[in-house]
Amino acid sequence: MQRTRTGNTMRRRHTGNGRGQRGFTLLEMLAVIVLLGIVATIVVRQVGGNVDKGKYSAGKAQLASLGMKVESYALDNGTPPQRLDDLVEQPAGVNTWLGPYAKRSDLKDPFGHAFGYRAPGEHGPFDLIFLGQDGQPGGDGYSADIGNWE
Repeated sequence: MQRTRTGNTMRRRHTGNGRGQRGFTLLEMLAVIVLLGIVATIVVRQVGGNVDKGKYSAGKAQLASLGMKVESYALDNGTPPQRLDDLVEQPAGVNTWLGPYAKRSDLKDPFGHAFGYRAPGEHGPFDLIFLGQDGQPGGDGYSADIGNWE
């Protein structure tokens, strides 16, 4: 029995034989779990694609920034560095080094791969290359390479 209040009096209402519904059936719970799994799969796919797109765009911006750091080194020392590590630590025999020009973390792209570097370059005094998501030369989409000369 359940008590309800109406006005100033208390009434008792009979709820039946006491076997009221107290929970969900196993079938209802399984249906909800399956629906949540479908929604979660859709969300993960959408977010995962956007993460790769964001990392690829960040890699292009980081390529430009690193290119400016190489140029700053070249202005101070007369030539681009022989290797990218020369931006972080002073190379032996270079007395005009005013660095560090970059942090060690600047030498890795957002996917965790090292940038490609060549000095002298085929396209200018130096070639700096972002190798994309796969970290390998060549590729399409988010694995496509981008050079500082493009």
